[in-house]
Amino acid sequence: MNAWLHLARGPLFWTALVFMVLGLLRHLALTLWETARAYHRAGDKDIPVRRVLQDTGRWLFPLRHLGERWPYSLTTFAFHVGVILVPLFLAGHIELWRKGVGLSWPALPNAVSTVLTLVVIVAAFALVLERASARASRALGRFQDYALPLFIAVPFVSGLLVMHPVWNPFAADPTLLVHMLSADLLLFLVPLTKLSHMILLPLTQLVSELAWHFPPDAGSRVGVTLGKEGERI
Repeated sequence: MNAWLHLARGPLFWTALVFMVLGLLRHLALTLWETARAYHRAGDKDIPVRRVLQDTGRWLFPLRHLGERWPYSLTTFAFHVGVILVPLFLAGHIELWRKGVGLSWPALPNAVSTVLTLVVIVAAFALVLERASARASRALGRFQDYALPLFIAVPFVSGLLVMHPVWNPFAADPTLLVHMLSADLLLFLVPLTKLSHMILLPLTQLVSELAWHFPPDAGSRVGVTLGKEGERI
């Protein structure tokens, strides 16, 4: 068991972390490249920066614009907040970084980390149920839309049991191993799945704005392509 724990917290973790960082950097580079191309081809290069920033803020903090499916929107928001904050600011994780590479930063209180962990676990199951119960979501849903939230819950459930041993009905070392292995696999999955959008979301609105700034002759060229260049709409 000790050998497996050493592998999970050592070579496997660092391999997964490097893979995630390089994968996200690739996504970021491709997004910036496409953004630059879109800006270069845009007919109207006057980008409303303030509106783009406002739209991005609404996507990041949608509390005033939850829409008709507000339970789903609120659940998604809470899920994302917990998934980002707990791994980065859990005191136990920060202590591992301090011992491993000498890096340290302020941690969340343990009580807050526990609440956020519970929120992620509940929200993961709620998202799956809400997607399965809504006809529109079922029509557009893919396998990962259902499997990914449930898999994300695994390191959070096992981490909660590691953090609170009195709640753990299982042996400590196997629980810790499940936590570390599932977390390592999750790091591998970040650049390969929809999880990467949590990193790239601030660029989404800018890319969308640029994509709709057509060249001045775009309308006539579309008409020629459709064979309707002499018609008026």
